[in-house]
Amino acid sequence: MHLLSPLLLLLEYLAFSDSQDWKFEHPETLYAWDGACIWIPCLYTIPGNGKVLDNLTVYQNYEWDSKTKNFNGTVLYEEKKFGTSSSQGRVQFLGDNKSNCTLHINPVNAQDNGQLGLRVTSGNDKWMDKIVLNISKTAPPPRIHLPLEIRELQEVILTCQLDFACPGYQTKLQWSLEGMQHNLSSVHSISLSPKTVSTWNQLKFQPEWTDHGKKLTCQLWKDSADGLLSQETVQLDVKHSPKEVTMVIQNPTPIREGDSVTLFCNYTSSNPSVIRYEWKSQGSWKEIMPGVLMIQKVPWNASPFSCAACNQWCSWSPSVNLHVQYAPRGVKVLLISPDSEIHSGHQVLLRCNFSSSYPTDVLFFWKKNGIFLKEGRDLSFDSISPEDAGNYNCLVNNSIGQSTSEAWKLQVLYAPRRLQVSISPKDSVMEGKKAVLTCESDANPPISQYTWFDWNNQNLHHDDQMLRLDPVKVQHSGTYWCQGANRLGMDQSPPRILTVYYSPETISKQVALGMGLFLAILLLPLLGVKLHRSWKRIQSQQGLQENSSAQSFFVRNRKVRRAPLSEGPNSLGCYNPVMEDSISYATLRFPIAETDTPRIGEAGTSEMQRTSLNRDNTVTYSVVQKHQVGDYENVTPDVPEDEGIHYSELVHLGIGERPLSQEGVEYVTLKH
Repeated sequence: MHLLSPLLLLLEYLAFSDSQDWKFEHPETLYAWDGACIWIPCLYTIPGNGKVLDNLTVYQNYEWDSKTKNFNGTVLYEEKKFGTSSSQGRVQFLGDNKSNCTLHINPVNAQDNGQLGLRVTSGNDKWMDKIVLNISKTAPPPRIHLPLEIRELQEVILTCQLDFACPGYQTKLQWSLEGMQHNLSSVHSISLSPKTVSTWNQLKFQPEWTDHGKKLTCQLWKDSADGLLSQETVQLDVKHSPKEVTMVIQNPTPIREGDSVTLFCNYTSSNPSVIRYEWKSQGSWKEIMPGVLMIQKVPWNASPFSCAACNQWCSWSPSVNLHVQYAPRGVKVLLISPDSEIHSGHQVLLRCNFSSSYPTDVLFFWKKNGIFLKEGRDLSFDSISPEDAGNYNCLVNNSIGQSTSEAWKLQVLYAPRRLQVSISPKDSVMEGKKAVLTCESDANPPISQYTWFDWNNQNLHHDDQMLRLDPVKVQHSGTYWCQGANRLGMDQSPPRILTVYYSPETISKQVALGMGLFLAILLLPLLGVKLHRSWKRIQSQQGLQENSSAQSFFVRNRKVRRAPLSEGPNSLGCYNPVMEDSISYATLRFPIAETDTPRIGEAGTSEMQRTSLNRDNTVTYSVVQKHQVGDYENVTPDVPEDEGIHYSELVHLGIGERPLSQEGVEYVTLKH
């Protein structure tokens, strides 16, 4: 296309100014290449009504001649007599003198590049119309028109356009896509109009994401041996979500419970690029960098993990199971049989169960009260006994670790057994203290009823487990036993002896009483001998004085007799004041018959009086002697006895005859 100088434009304006109503319709620029042809569709309108075209001249690269006031240039075609279509050389006029000015140039040469001028006249009206020819040496490439956005799996229409069409020159446009072995089917069309001269090829295409980045080519072919004339190639920009998203585990396998695991989210293609990641996971985790996830202390039951790579769309990876290995879980003891209470003698079967384990190869062990028992999943008892009761744990072991069940308490129900009586604080208890007798038992369920018995098998009517004796008495000494019962049966303990001994106070009293009795018994023979001697001496000196009523005799001394201490019937004692003249006395009672001895605890005032009145065979002797310092009363001194005996009295109490005296003499020696 040539640029016209301002002067030339002015000249053209002046040349065309004689008719301002001429109108032409044709493409402004027509394209072709050397050896091809040009089809110029053209329409015109003559000013005025009923006018026809008188003359048509086609100039090539015309110029205005100011001298001749006319256009100069190479004349390619001139038509003065309009009729049927006519041709002159390479140019063929296909129009008429009314409205059609279509031209066909075949062939065109590279020298034809430039301007064509259509000079038309009708009477006095003249007009010069310009057509630009763009003639290249080779065929120009077609243009590929793509939509603004191509998305995967969405159908689009791609257009390949060539601004050339000539019926005398057959061409075709053909599509090809990189990686495809066959051509794509398309629709071919030609446009020959005053506005457009072109060849079109439209391709309906549903691209895959894999087509992204591929080369799409439109080729211009001629139906001859020339073959391919030109082509245009574009790279497809197929918008698609991230593709082939996968999760990769960095950690070496196997993964164990509590390990830290690093996961990578990968993808093969994304258009536009990935801008973020999303995760589906459990546990404590953090994204240490885009697309990299760290899971801290992975749980044993970690659910499958997945990730998503996102641009304007998100694509999720398939779920990945971490296959976390862990020790057996949910370990517990199951009672298989019996399905009710366990009684002594029953058959019992326990089974060790667990909910899950990975790996699944496991071993089973049993412990009783923390002590290893046996290996195996089942623990059976052919005839269970109370000794089998206790806390049982089962253990399940795999290559990762070992898990222990909670303690399962095995209770064996049985009737009371092994009853025994324990005494607290001990078997021998001092009177006045406290003694607690406990009925110790072995029973399940515990004993609900206790019964206590004494040494006479007498029911003590005490139903508590402990029998309290507070304060304990000497009379409590003896054998005790207990009996216990629950809903399964009854048993009794062996007897247990409780010994209650006297307190020191009681012992002191008893010793004092015993010593007194012992001394009295020792003195009786001595007193008897001395009385006998004194009696003989008194009879030789004073004679026997009898008292018929009292049946007594007296030997009186010159000294005044001191009154003895008052004594009751059946008393035994002595009176011996120190460091002065004193009167010593002794009262002796000789039992004649066994029935005369009173029983302990049965003596009373009336009985004692009645016994005294009936003592027919009782004889009492009294010996009174002057006290000598350092001597013992009623004991014969080593020196000859002086006349120290003041009096003696023998009294026969009671009514009746005296029995004959016995051969033996009982005596008692009393000491101060």
